[in-house]
Amino acid sequence: MNPAVWVARHGRLRPDAPALADGERVHATWAAFAGRTAAAAAGLRDDFGLVSGDRVAILMRNRPEYLEALFAIWHAGLVAVPVNARLHRDEIAFILADSGTGVVVTDPEHAGDVSTAATVIAPGERWERLTNSSPAPLVDRGPDDPAWLFYTSGTTGRPKGATLTNRNLLLMSLSYYADIDAVRPQDSVLHAAPLSHGSGLYGLPHIARGAVSVIPHSGGVDADEIAALIRRWPGTSFFAAPTMVKRLAGEKVMAGAELKTIIYGGAPMYLADLEVALDRFGPRLAQIYGQGETPMTITALSKQDHVDRRPERLQSVGVARTDVEVRVVDDDDRELPAGETGEIVVRGDVVMAGYWNQPEATAETLRAGWLHTGDVGSFDADGYLTLRDRSKDLIISGGMNIYPREVEEALLQHEGVEAVAVVGRPDPEWGETVVAFVVPADGAAPPSVEELDRTCLERIARYKRPKDYRFLDALPTNHYGKVVKRELRVLAEADDL
Repeated sequence: MNPAVWVARHGRLRPDAPALADGERVHATWAAFAGRTAAAAAGLRDDFGLVSGDRVAILMRNRPEYLEALFAIWHAGLVAVPVNARLHRDEIAFILADSGTGVVVTDPEHAGDVSTAATVIAPGERWERLTNSSPAPLVDRGPDDPAWLFYTSGTTGRPKGATLTNRNLLLMSLSYYADIDAVRPQDSVLHAAPLSHGSGLYGLPHIARGAVSVIPHSGGVDADEIAALIRRWPGTSFFAAPTMVKRLAGEKVMAGAELKTIIYGGAPMYLADLEVALDRFGPRLAQIYGQGETPMTITALSKQDHVDRRPERLQSVGVARTDVEVRVVDDDDRELPAGETGEIVVRGDVVMAGYWNQPEATAETLRAGWLHTGDVGSFDADGYLTLRDRSKDLIISGGMNIYPREVEEALLQHEGVEAVAVVGRPDPEWGETVVAFVVPADGAAPPSVEELDRTCLERIARYKRPKDYRFLDALPTNHYGKVVKRELRVLAEADDL
């Protein structure tokens, strides 16, 4: 089915109810949202000669027009290519060229980053003209037709476009209701994270049920603003990276916020940070583990699991979602028993069709009908999955496997450590040695090596202890808040005297 049918349906059922909010102000009712998307769909096809299956990119900061553009693209039977607005101009150019995008809907701040495609600036005169065209009928699209090209973050090279079909988006949305949360028409979803990725994907089940989509003015994580919007819009849920949750949990203004749900993902939260967040927000947290290739849907750690506060489960990413099968396998793709560590693989109707125009990469990733995630983990006897690391981050020292996350969890128990990332450095004798990059707590002097060693040795085996500690003011992160470990590996080798 075409996701744009959801907007059209609520335009008929609840025409006067708010659909899009610009901060505390109603930007569009459902009738207006439906009307503007149907009109813009006609304008996209007529003005640019686009036909079903053509790609249209969206490059803009979070704003109500973003969602208007997204659903107009689908209404017209086109394929959306959401591009993170924080990318470098060269990265943007690569995605536009790779996807074969002919038209870009952008905003005034990013119009200068587009040089090779026709542009429509929203808000702007041309966008307003498009949204006031004669409405087009909804274009029929099949379940296996592409709907969203989700470009990976590209931390190990050029990004790849995961081809997400209408079926993928529908299954992801239905799985949200099954495993994460029910959604009511009187609820709202707040988009503090980029609409081009997780926040946009998890906005879909809310739009399908008629909830209000709320866009903060700040375009970021402003605790005062978010607290005010939670008061203005009842039943607020939002998707956030762990770093965002940690930051908000430390803000007094968030105390007593009548949140409905915080869905966090992109990486598991460290246990110490999660305990603080639970103390601040109470039983309102749910964790998802997924990838762009299987949008936001592999496992989930439920609200109830967070309420129970069992440490071993809080350090997991939960159990397999309703719509997928998940296994841990060895190098020969043989399923491993509980307790053994291997690569995580997943299959189900939510898994992507493949990488856009990359048949070899598709064949490598989708082997024998299973998506090979490149993540390393293990199940416990109850079916809870614990992530160890990305396979490329595994450190092998003296023939022993060392998972950086385990070392990071240990070091974060030291009160003088604000953040930490662990990488391997080539070593002629041991193969690799463990190097820890540590960000000291605010206002504190860096902990001594002896203290950090002692913190590790109280919690993990001696051979896993870092052989070298480096202190930084901040860890390098990409546009989604994930630590870029390749930069740390370069630092570790360059500084090795």
